[in-house]
Amino acid sequence: MPSTLPEGDPVPADGSLPQEAIAELRNRPLSFYLHVPFCRSRCGYCDFNTYTAEELGPGAGRGDWVTAALAEVELADRVLGSDRPAVSTVFVGGGTPTLLPPADLGRVLTEIDRRFGLTADAEITTESNPDTVDREALDALVAAGFNRISFGMQSADEQVLQILDREHTAGRAQEAVAEARAAGFRSVSLDLIYGTPGESLGSWRTSLEAALAAEPDHLSAYALIIEEGTRLAARMRRGELPLPDDDDLADKYLLAESVLTAAGLDWYEVSNWARTPADQCRHNLAYWRGDNWWGVGPGAHSHIGGVRFWNVKHPRSWSGRLAAGASPGYAREVLDAETRRIERVLLELRLAEGLALDVLTDEERARLDGPVDRGLVIVNSDRAVLTLDGRLLADGVVRDLLA
Repeated sequence: MPSTLPEGDPVPADGSLPQEAIAELRNRPLSFYLHVPFCRSRCGYCDFNTYTAEELGPGAGRGDWVTAALAEVELADRVLGSDRPAVSTVFVGGGTPTLLPPADLGRVLTEIDRRFGLTADAEITTESNPDTVDREALDALVAAGFNRISFGMQSADEQVLQILDREHTAGRAQEAVAEARAAGFRSVSLDLIYGTPGESLGSWRTSLEAALAAEPDHLSAYALIIEEGTRLAARMRRGELPLPDDDDLADKYLLAESVLTAAGLDWYEVSNWARTPADQCRHNLAYWRGDNWWGVGPGAHSHIGGVRFWNVKHPRSWSGRLAAGASPGYAREVLDAETRRIERVLLELRLAEGLALDVLTDEERARLDGPVDRGLVIVNSDRAVLTLDGRLLADGVVRDLLA
């Protein structure tokens, strides 16, 4: 089952936020994240807040999600007030958002536009498992207002897909990219996972080359993480599958960088590559840059002006609170200035644009000499930027700076 939510301070029943947080809205971009928790089946590695039909009863179905999502957009409108920017990005994730009819997703998108307004160049993304859409559905998503789609390809190796419990066949993701282009999506992305047990370096290269053959605008490549409570973790605990090897993961990351760069995609975040700057995922950049976003849906997290808050996890509890006119918030945390500064170090150093040196204290700037001498960081004018070796050891670099 999905992991438990973190604890925190209570969320007011009306969802209200401190005025200091509201005052920051006018200074930074505003985004929406919509969490659709439904899946046809649970992948063996997945720890996300998702549910199959068998796990949900009355009050937690797909139609209930739409009604509750519209109510939460209305709640966000009340809480955030009128002095705020138009919405610059919307990202629908899950779960498998494309299990919902495109018209239902479009209803929520229309409500965000009606209440908040969308910027003229707004990036509107949905995730999709490639076997849950066809050309008709993709046409309908574009008609509903979506201009970007991210397909979960994961691998081109049938054996790897089986170990991950993915339902689609190895070639379906590439077909879906072509269909999405024909439907009129402005940008198409593919997600890959490396480090699955049994995946060789050659198999990983084949997956990279298969993804590139589809000519995506954007590609994400994530190392497999073994989450407690998942089927994959249980199989490893029983000795049925080997644990991921750090050296193997490093080799596969280096291969991804080599192959993707040669194909004309440049890294802009440790795990993300884009064909041009315009193809970078602006929604994810909003997370990494500490902008403001409201998360709609069960278990969804939000950040507004230094206040982080998250919803109750179960779809029935989430929709029930909203039906009663109350906030679905489970808990929240008001971040102090030092915590926000540390988060900037953690997140912005992962970006190709690097971290502004003035974010660091004098002691931390002095500690930069170590990573620079080891070839992990370079200092360009007033910014610290990870080298390729530094990207392999990004977490360690951050720990060294903040020690």
